[in-house]
Amino acid sequence: MKPMIGVMFTMLAGLATRDMPGPHDEFPLHGTWSLVAADKILPGGELERDYGENPKGRLIVDPQGRYSLQILRSERLRFATDNKADGSADEFESAVIGSSTHYGTVTIDQRVGELVFSIEGSSFPNWEGTVQRRQYRLEREELSYRVPPRADGSIPISVWRRVD
Repeated sequence: MKPMIGVMFTMLAGLATRDMPGPHDEFPLHGTWSLVAADKILPGGELERDYGENPKGRLIVDPQGRYSLQILRSERLRFATDNKADGSADEFESAVIGSSTHYGTVTIDQRVGELVFSIEGSSFPNWEGTVQRRQYRLEREELSYRVPPRADGSIPISVWRRVD
């Protein structure tokens, strides 16, 4: 009888754990991602670096789809002083144009193959409170997506690699 009870407990434990989500099953983008590329496609079709040769970035997505994203140009000007408020026009321009940050929630619209970013806060105030859709590709541990075309016709592309 005791062996039978042990077998039953083992079966029940197996059934209870088989449907438990794994580390990345909660949400396919869950995890920490490192920026691989921040490029743009120009209207003529050529590819160009958008955030310099060695951009830095981090995308963190929790199991419910809450995210925080930062992209930084490595070649941004350093401020002459340690007081950010005393920066020159060139230093301010380099800091603003050389960074893109936002946070909020992200979902996946699988019908049309798009990420849907609901942006709560952003370094570009015009994005706050907006919803943005981006065509994406997720292959193994690499995520890439295209931002809608800018006013100049260029299309930004971000490529991320999962680090955990």
